[in-house]
Amino acid sequence: MDKILKLGLPKGSLQESTFRMFNKAGFKIKNGSRSYYPKIDDPEIECILIRAQEMSRYVEQGVLDAGITGKDWILENNSDVIEIADLVYAKQGLNKVRWVLAVSNDSDIKTVKDLEGKRIATEAVNITKAYLKKNNVNAKVEFSWGATEVKAPRLVDAIVEITETGSSIRANNLKIIDKVMQSTTKLIMNKDSYNDKKKKKKVEEIALLLKAAITAEEKVGLMMNVKKSDLENVIKALPALQKPTIAELSDKNWVDVIAIVDEKSVRKLIPKLKQAGACGIVEFPLNKVIM
Repeated sequence: MDKILKLGLPKGSLQESTFRMFNKAGFKIKNGSRSYYPKIDDPEIECILIRAQEMSRYVEQGVLDAGITGKDWILENNSDVIEIADLVYAKQGLNKVRWVLAVSNDSDIKTVKDLEGKRIATEAVNITKAYLKKNNVNAKVEFSWGATEVKAPRLVDAIVEITETGSSIRANNLKIIDKVMQSTTKLIMNKDSYNDKKKKKKVEEIALLLKAAITAEEKVGLMMNVKKSDLENVIKALPALQKPTIAELSDKNWVDVIAIVDEKSVRKLIPKLKQAGACGIVEFPLNKVIM
């Protein structure tokens, strides 16, 4: 079967979490330690590993039909692409990431206005320049090739760096004084590829399955037996995603109840369900939840 889609997958910090999401969505991806061409068990897809920073440029140019990157890098590259889906996951979990303005803990710089005439290091030069322009501040912005956190205060006065939790910023004796922008992971397409019905359909199918896998990350299923006389109380205790599924059992006085709930609520919910009359309660994981 001929390949329909050239798909860019992000190499680097998003790689592991992206592979895991694809696996949960039903796609098996294998990649050698030195290979830039992962194998996927879908004969219609050809995968290529590309740094997220470059992805939108290759998609815009048509080298790739579609790719996964951050909203930040689309803006940084000023890329003219179609955004197919917002995929809220990052390196460490289902989070949005932030580009933040940070200075050393003992710096006299308190706000963005204090950066007038100062030097800033960042990988996101265009985003930072736009941020400074918005705040009517003139400062020198220089590209950082990496290890940006260690450059303040000896090499530069401040940095603009990406963070998910802020732990790396704090670990390097820095403090955040402002949020420059918030970013999420995006599934994007080349405009010409988007107008190709087969390619568009294929990417939309991938988007549907990835979003379903992401939704399922924070959900679990609960299955339980309930006397009909207790059913109303049990349903009241359930914060179900939708109305629970209810099926009669061989004993006509009992029903089977299945519901989808937030995983974080389960430890408090199960005792409430037990108290309301539920028994034989089983919690089970989910791979995909399609809304």
